[in-house]
Amino acid sequence: MSTKTKSRKFLSTITAASLLLASVIQPVNACTGIRLTATDGSVIHARTLEFGIDIESSVLVVPRGYARSASAPDGKPGMQWTTKYAVVGANGAGVPFIFDGHNEKGLAVGTFYFPGSAEYMPYTPTDASKTIAPWELGSWLMESFASVDEVKANIDKVVVPAVLFSAWKMVPPVHYVVHDASGKSITIEYLEGKLNVRDNPLGVITNSPSFDWHMTNLRNYVNISAQDVAEKQLGPIKISPSGIGSGMLGLPGDMTPPSRFVRAAAFSQALYPSDTGYVAVLQAFHLLNNFDIPHGAARTVELDANGNRLADYTLWTSANDLKAKRFYFRTFENSQIRMVDLMSMDLQAKTIKTISMMGDEEVKALTN
Repeated sequence: MSTKTKSRKFLSTITAASLLLASVIQPVNACTGIRLTATDGSVIHARTLEFGIDIESSVLVVPRGYARSASAPDGKPGMQWTTKYAVVGANGAGVPFIFDGHNEKGLAVGTFYFPGSAEYMPYTPTDASKTIAPWELGSWLMESFASVDEVKANIDKVVVPAVLFSAWKMVPPVHYVVHDASGKSITIEYLEGKLNVRDNPLGVITNSPSFDWHMTNLRNYVNISAQDVAEKQLGPIKISPSGIGSGMLGLPGDMTPPSRFVRAAAFSQALYPSDTGYVAVLQAFHLLNNFDIPHGAARTVELDANGNRLADYTLWTSANDLKAKRFYFRTFENSQIRMVDLMSMDLQAKTIKTISMMGDEEVKALTN
C-alpha cells in the first residue's frame, strides 16, 4: 500500500469515527442503478455507490454451504441459513454481507439508501427465527434464490425490522433492486411497516421517494427523446435547435434522486444495444459517468462535530454481468476497471474470500 493510500485511509477513518460517534448527522447517499441488456442475452446490473464518508468496501466471494446468522433488534441472533449459491459483490464497514453483487445463477441485488421513506416491519421476540436486518437481506436473497420469481415467492416469509447497524450507530434506511439473468427486475421497499414489491420494467433505481412516485414522475418528461427536435415555424420565422441533443431539452441535470432517476431512465433506454455482455459492461460505465459526483459538489446543510459539512461523492461504481458471472468495479482513487470472475473462484471454500478494492490511480506516460 502506498504512503498516499495509507494517509488517505487513516484520515478517512478519523473523519468517520468523529462523525459517527458524535451521532450529529447521518451519512448521506446518492446512488444510481441501471440495467442494460445486450443482443446476446447478457443482462448487466450496474450502479454507483455514493456516501459522505469512505465506507471501506471490499469485494467478497461467499461460497456455497456457508453458515449464516442474521441480526434481530434485541441484540439476539436472527434467522439462520446456509448459503445455497455462491455470491460475489462489494460490502461496506467490514461486515460479511454484500451490499451489491450477484450469485452463480445470475440473480443480482443492489442495496440503495432510502432516507425519510423506509419504515420497517414491526417485530416481536417470537419473530427472531425469521428476522433479518436490512443490510443482510440482499445477501440472503442472493445466497438462497436463482430468479426474480423465486424472490417474489419467498420475500414475504421473512421479517425485516429496524435493527441498529453498530458500525454506524443507526438504523440504515434502505431499499433494494433485484435483477435476474432473464432480464426481470423488481424493487423491494418497506413502507409504513409493510413489504412492497413492484415490477421494475426499466431496471432503474435511485433513492427517495418511493419507486412508484419516481415512475409517476416520468410523466413530467413525456417530451424527452434521443432524437433531435425538428425546426419549427414560429410566426414568420423558423427556429432551429442550437445543436445536437435537442431531444433531451428539459432533462434535469442536478443530483437529487428524482432527477437522477429521470436521467438514468432516459439514457439507459436511449442506448444502442451492445452486441455482447462485455461491451454492455463498458457501456454501463460510460453511462454512469453522468452520475459521478465530485467530492464537494453535494454537501449537507448541517455541520458535523468538527464544524465540517459532509460531502457526498462517488466511492465506487460497479457492473455485474449476470451471464458471465463477473463483478466489475472502479473506485474514487482508481478509475481503472477491475474484475472478479465468480466462476473462477473456489465455490466450495470453507470461508469468505476478501479481495481489496484499494489502489491508487496509475497514469501511463506515452512517448509515441
